Amino acid sequence: MRAAVVAEFGAPATVEEREVPRPGSGQVLVRLEACGLCHTDIHAMRGDWPAKPNLPLTPGHEGVGIIEGLGEGVTTREIGQRVAMPWLGHACGECRYCVDGRENLCEKQYNNGYGVPGGYAEYMLADARFAVPVPDGISPLDAAPLTCAGVTTYAAIKNARVTPGETVAVFGVGGLGHLAVQYARLVGAKVVAVDVTQEKLDLATDLGADHVVNAELADPVKAINEWGGADVAVVLAVAPSVFRQAFDSLNRGGRLVLVSLPAHGEITLPIFETVLKGISVIGSIVGTRQDLVEVFDLHAAGRTRVIAETRDLDRVNDSVEEVLSGTVPARLVFTYHTADLMRPPTGS
Repeated sequence: MRAAVVAEFGAPATVEEREVPRPGSGQVLVRLEACGLCHTDIHAMRGDWPAKPNLPLTPGHEGVGIIEGLGEGVTTREIGQRVAMPWLGHACGECRYCVDGRENLCEKQYNNGYGVPGGYAEYMLADARFAVPVPDGISPLDAAPLTCAGVTTYAAIKNARVTPGETVAVFGVGGLGHLAVQYARLVGAKVVAVDVTQEKLDLATDLGADHVVNAELADPVKAINEWGGADVAVVLAVAPSVFRQAFDSLNRGGRLVLVSLPAHGEITLPIFETVLKGISVIGSIVGTRQDLVEVFDLHAAGRTRVIAETRDLDRVNDSVEEVLSGTVPARLVFTYHTADLMRPPTGS
């Protein structure tokens, strides 16, 4: 099988031929059909964060494919079933966080494409319990971005407790942001989208954003406040200035939701304004299996659109550069075994 492998942090990935792995106890073997390229993968490939991934590294945590093998003891998954392998590859199931529904905070978790080999390969192993079934009617091309970009922004909107009529400002429209706009709209919020690329802002408008701000041409804080301010600001961009812009755009009682993880990120906020305005700062990390089930259900019901372009795994390094350049409209998705990848024809 082909797999993209990073042998040294910061070095280009190499596409290699490797043996197809065999599933162990509690695992499934998945023949990958698609895997999205998330900015987290780039951080992993560069070793940007304090907790380093294991080397050699096969990145990827938006993997979608068909189960071809069952390990000992697996009874809840079937050969031929389409499943998604998200960032949360395993959690203990017994700690206080797992028990009360916050398995994404489990301290014994491991993560696909970080602690274990991920989806930049034609086959991968997964903990059967954390391989989430993909409903019929959702193509692998759509399911892959939903597996991280979707569940992450869906959980961010949930964690912000957005209510109908509130204004949500989405800072950064791309793989995550184009879905955040839609989830905020689904709960009845007015949406302001902020980015530095006009094509992405045009996409946000097409997806239902009420206002857009090109931060290269206008001050987003001034613009948002002129429209009545934001009740929630979701930060999906990594530029340091964006975090303070998001804070300054908030109304009293506003919620600042931090999702993006810059390589050397720190945030400094004014205590006086935070306290007097009753601002909440919320860290939101991906989502649970149940969150992903809900994301898939919404998409199957036709409530969301996924904007993605396909790439071959041999172009992994070029694809990374595309993402870093900011020229990608939304999500890039590596595709394998492409016979059943196509979305159903319109009207079918």
